[in-house]
Amino acid sequence: MNVKTVKIFGKRRLTVRFLKLDGKRWAILPEKDFNRLATRAAEGGWPELPGSDARGNYPAVEYARASLARKIVKMRRMAGLSQADLARRAGIRPETLNRIEKGKTTPDVATIAKIQRALETAEGDDEA
Repeated sequence: MNVKTVKIFGKRRLTVRFLKLDGKRWAILPEKDFNRLATRAAEGGWPELPGSDARGNYPAVEYARASLARKIVKMRRMAGLSQADLARRAGIRPETLNRIEKGKTTPDVATIAKIQRALETAEGDDEA
């Protein structure tokens, strides 16, 4: 059995034991960590992806908004940031980030770049 410490959800560290049974690799972790991860996964908060029409086509703008929103939410959570933290780091209003994460608005390229830089900076903070 090998042991590995991994970074999960930003600055939190988690010790996981890996073992191999019947040719499959399994991860073993403390129950409290499992419960925390399961709760976090169940939080959802993802904007719904729009459905297709009768011909199988998806509305492009709404799909792009929801897809971008999901990526930002995922990266923000992995960095361990709240919406307010990310908005402050990006230099945008929290209300703006909230609308982006809900897929209600399409941010311009400059706003996306600010959010990306803030997320990259947050990841760099974790490594220090």
